[in-house]
Amino acid sequence: MTLALDTYTALNPRSISGDRLRKLVVERTGDPVLAHEAHVVSQVLPFKVSSYVVDELIDWDRAPDDPIYRLTFPHRDMLEPEHFAVIEQAVVQGDRAGIRKAADTVRGSLNPHPGDQMSMNVPQHDDIDGSGMQHKYAETLLVFPRQGQTCHSYCGYCFRWAQFVDQPDLRMAVSGPEAMTRYLDRHPMITDVLLTGGDPLVMRTDLLASYLEPLLEPERAHVDTVRIGTKAVSFWPYRLLAGPEADSVLRLLERLTAAGKHVAVMLHLSHVAELQTDAAKAALARLASTGAVLRAQAPVVRHVNDDPRAWADLWQAQVRHNVVPYYMFVERDTGARPYYGLPLARAYDIYREALQQVSGLGRTARGPVMSASPGKVVIDGVVELDGGRAFALRYLQARNPEMVGRPFFAAYDEHAQWWDELRPYGPRDREFFGGLS
Repeated sequence: MTLALDTYTALNPRSISGDRLRKLVVERTGDPVLAHEAHVVSQVLPFKVSSYVVDELIDWDRAPDDPIYRLTFPHRDMLEPEHFAVIEQAVVQGDRAGIRKAADTVRGSLNPHPGDQMSMNVPQHDDIDGSGMQHKYAETLLVFPRQGQTCHSYCGYCFRWAQFVDQPDLRMAVSGPEAMTRYLDRHPMITDVLLTGGDPLVMRTDLLASYLEPLLEPERAHVDTVRIGTKAVSFWPYRLLAGPEADSVLRLLERLTAAGKHVAVMLHLSHVAELQTDAAKAALARLASTGAVLRAQAPVVRHVNDDPRAWADLWQAQVRHNVVPYYMFVERDTGARPYYGLPLARAYDIYREALQQVSGLGRTARGPVMSASPGKVVIDGVVELDGGRAFALRYLQARNPEMVGRPFFAAYDEHAQWWDELRPYGPRDREFFGGLS
């Protein structure tokens, strides 16, 4: 499928951001209050939306209750009331310096780097700048290419929101592949490299290739798996459909698979609406034709997909289009969690009830999963023990590999939304919580 888009347009869709947000919301909804509140919140949390999302994915007759609108457009409840009031006052006064100062203060309170990312995950070497990489699990290295630290649109619940705001000290990025290759050469236990962001598919293919082609060199034969995290299929499928840039990225993936690498395109898919356009379906078909495995993940969040039927529809559509359901995450303890977060008990009920509505091929998604500081913790269920109710938990991945796969329990808490709010059920469970009593 070839579309009449030039290279620049294919890579850089017309996007709405900044002051254009208010105008767009008023034009499409007729609600100036909704537009004002969205503008206020956008001073703190990043906003950007592509013309494709605006014109093809959002049902404006349902806005603001349309799930894709809720996914991408700011809402006042994304901030605590006191934070919203401070920002709004500066906006109304037209005080740019005051807005910037207040926004920086509020951002600092929103846990911009959850899971101890900066303090525990960044590689430490005197002669290698690891500031744009993360090495949390022995086998896996995350790489943040500087040129890929944006997206075609931003999800309001993105746990990497700090990558997109005007505070350079909050960002993670490598300026080129040299730090990555040097680090890989010193750590042969790494078998899995994940390019993430942001979205690596906002990059020109030659820049993307500069990170991927070194993985084909003999000295890096220990890297078996290459992952690319992206939401391009949802937010700008023309990156994979239009012109020489689309063709070249497909040829790059083909070279990797032909060389024996397992290439996994990690699609961020939050709602079935993202898979219902002709452009998205064609983009998925082209990706699958390269030999790459397509996998999908997203958090379960309020206002967007907090319903079992939404997940069942999503998983069924993924299987239909050669996408493997991979993870149902829990919204992380950062950014707009006051708006999007759900109790863990509710997240588990949604997952379980969604599984009941799909065949075995749709049940490959693991969840609900908290990607917390000690590792990826899956909630296997709510159980009745001698002392009362408990969450049955298990590490799918952990900083300490000895923890992986061993069941343990946390005291049941109907209000808890995150790992840090849980407590060991009994003495035998304390080791899984770092000895916490």
